[in-house]
Formats: sequence, structure tokens, C-alpha cells
Amino acid sequence: MRASSLLAAVALSLLAPTAVLAHVQLTASTPAAGAQVKAPKAITLTFSQPVNPPSAATSIVMTGMPGMKDHGEMAIRNFTVSWSPDGKTLTLALKKSLPAGSYDVRWQAAAADGHAMAGKISFEVP
Repeated sequence: MRASSLLAAVALSLLAPTAVLAHVQLTASTPAAGAQVKAPKAITLTFSQPVNPPSAATSIVMTGMPGMKDHGEMAIRNFTVSWSPDGKTLTLALKKSLPAGSYDVRWQAAAADGHAMAGKISFEVP
């Protein structure tokens, strides 16, 4: 009887949703990674599951400027942050256009599992 109870418990645990155990991942972004975009008005990051907003951090960093060799990294601070009602999409609304250059959007976030994940997308403004 004990063996069958144990077997049933193992079988049920295998059928449990694995999304609860999965870490948050970036599933989409606008602009897309590697894109060339003219004057974006907003940057969006969409995650695989709802994010705990207090755990989230983002930055926009200019990593290169046309005509400037060895351009150092420059943080861009002219944006406001908002979340979609479902907690999966983060929007960075730019207060003014980004100048021509290369950019990274760096992010860190945690979902219900509490594990912080991080990543970045890169794009260019011609």
C-alpha cells in the first residue's frame, strides 16, 4: 500500500505544471534584438510570466556613437516605466528621441519563484 501511495505521489508531481518552477525569461522586445530603428518612442520588454515589479530593474545604455571611436558607456535616463495589467510587459516610454548610436537595454527581474534573472537586448538608431 505504501509503495502505491508513493508511486501515485510521484506520478502527480510529474503532472504538475512546470511553469511554476520555471524562471522568468524575456520572450519579446520592441525594438527586437539586433534591430535598426529610427527614433523609437518606447521600448517594451515582454516576459514569459508575470514579474514582481519591485524585483525589476532596467537601464538603457548608449554603447557607441557614430564617428566616435572608443565611446564610453552612457546611461540614458529620459524614460518612465510602466507595467501591463498582467505584469508581463514592461514599457520604457522615452521622453525624447534617442540620438544615433548603439544601445543596450539591460534588465533584471524575478517572478513568483523569486529567482532573479538578467539579460540584455541591443539595437541601433541610425
